[in-house]
Amino acid sequence: MSSKPTIVLVHGFWGGAAHWSKVILELARKGHTAVRAVELPLTSLADDAERTRKMVAQQPGPVVLVGHSYGGAVITQAGNLPNVAALVYIAAFAPDDGESPGGITQQQPPAAAANLAPDSDGYLWVQYDKFHDSFCQDLSADEGLVMSLTQKAPLASTFGDAISSPAWKNKPSWYQISSQDRMIHPDNQQRMSARLGARKVITLDASHASLASRPGEVAGLIDEAASAA
Repeated sequence: MSSKPTIVLVHGFWGGAAHWSKVILELARKGHTAVRAVELPLTSLADDAERTRKMVAQQPGPVVLVGHSYGGAVITQAGNLPNVAALVYIAAFAPDDGESPGGITQQQPPAAAANLAPDSDGYLWVQYDKFHDSFCQDLSADEGLVMSLTQKAPLASTFGDAISSPAWKNKPSWYQISSQDRMIHPDNQQRMSARLGARKVITLDASHASLASRPGEVAGLIDEAASAA
């Protein structure tokens, strides 16, 4: 039986659990056999945090919670469970009490903010023809096309859902900044990572989709957090 903690991966807006596919393979090569990827409904922070809590509660031992993008807000809300040993933020929101991803975004709008488009049902999309340039400009055009056409849109109202009792105030954290991020302004990432008092912060010359373009380094940071936990 592995003595390593379970790693629970939490995706963000405009993607699903499969966004972690390359990181999952890298973690497996590092000997992590207990890895889970949550599939969020992206209907509200409360719904997404509850889905994550249920996944965490099913694990028999300590858990390292990893969030990409909006997934960082989810792990911040869901991460106070007693078996959560560490939080890892990958180009992610790490809101404080009363903050929302939307509020943080408005403070420092990212380069691709204008490429978001709501539909008549209340879902928020990245415009298909601008997805590659907005979300994953350091991936191939083919990968960008697939990510664009399989994007999982959130309800736009989720952007405004505020955090209560942020878990990073009670749990050790790690953070990866994407310096070429067009979805969450890199300055916002620097500010949030500094506020966390993170054990370690790394900066990658990467797009918002660092989990796909730089999976080796991302998995390395997660592995460090798991070793510390």
